Amino acid sequence: MAATSRATSVWEGDLASGAGRVNVESGSFAEFPVTWASRAERQKGTTSPEELLAAAHAACFSMAFSNGLSKAGHKAERLTTTAAVEFVPGKGISTITLDVAGRVAGISAVEFEALAAAAKDGCPVSMALKGNVDLRLQARLES
Repeated sequence: MAATSRATSVWEGDLASGAGRVNVESGSFAEFPVTWASRAERQKGTTSPEELLAAAHAACFSMAFSNGLSKAGHKAERLTTTAAVEFVPGKGISTITLDVAGRVAGISAVEFEALAAAAKDGCPVSMALKGNVDLRLQARLES
């Protein structure tokens, strides 16, 4: 059975001087503001679609990587993933770099990196973006 997630955005005004707000159906976090300035200039206090995409991609990748590690017989003690979404005004999203550092006992750095690459290619968010955005990965095994 499919799971459907919903968010609602309300925007008022034109792109440059207007503003909006976003709510998620789950209620897991409060309504938050969005503006063009937050998107193009990274102003504090508001978010952007790219920052939300980064959050979704970091979470999706971490879940997929944890699953891949488990299937390979390894339990992750901790995976810390940062997703950096590069937005170029007038062009769009060009690159997403996933940077993961992990503590996993009993795994080689080579296997860790291979399983990270498989998770990058296989997580649902990556699959939705594949062919449209340059997806990159940096993976480091911590001791």
